[in-house]
Amino acid sequence: MKNILSDIKNTIILTIIGAVVLCGIYPLVVTAIGKVAFPYQANGSLIVGKDGTVYGSELIGQAFSDNQYFNSRPSAAGTGYDATSSGGTNLGPTSKTLRDNVTAAVAAYRTQNGLPANALVPADAVTSSASGLDPDISVKNARLQAPRIAKIRKMSLDDVNSLIDKYTKGRDLGFLGEPRVNVLKLNLALDGKI
Repeated sequence: MKNILSDIKNTIILTIIGAVVLCGIYPLVVTAIGKVAFPYQANGSLIVGKDGTVYGSELIGQAFSDNQYFNSRPSAAGTGYDATSSGGTNLGPTSKTLRDNVTAAVAAYRTQNGLPANALVPADAVTSSASGLDPDISVKNARLQAPRIAKIRKMSLDDVNSLIDKYTKGRDLGFLGEPRVNVLKLNLALDGKI
């Protein structure tokens, strides 16, 4: 009986020590290191305009429904770009629902951007990402939307393409992923806010 009470006492003490270290000290140390070493990222990668207004995070997409803006990648997170409901559609390649949704999205994209019926549409223009929060679109997607933006905003196509080039991020570490454009930054630049 004495061994059991000793084991219970030791278990409780180790649980309390583990909780203090793993739930208190460790998170504080990691947070402090992050704030010092990576202050921009640790504070949410916030995009701040020329006037000091915070417009959002560089890491979380936003919906843009007005035709004068570049469209973000579709979101399946909650009602759209809801970080509390992050997730994709979970529909597989044999899903009729996915096929019907993509077919409708392709037709809408072509219509909105004045593309011919046989124009290839980038996958990121018509499918959501796994998180549903993707802030970036492919360069091809941005270039296909550029003529619409230029026409509506009465800008030259060269000026719109220059902004796309300015806000294009290359491959991570030079070889991971594809070049991409942050939609929020691009749209804020169109409005002259950043």
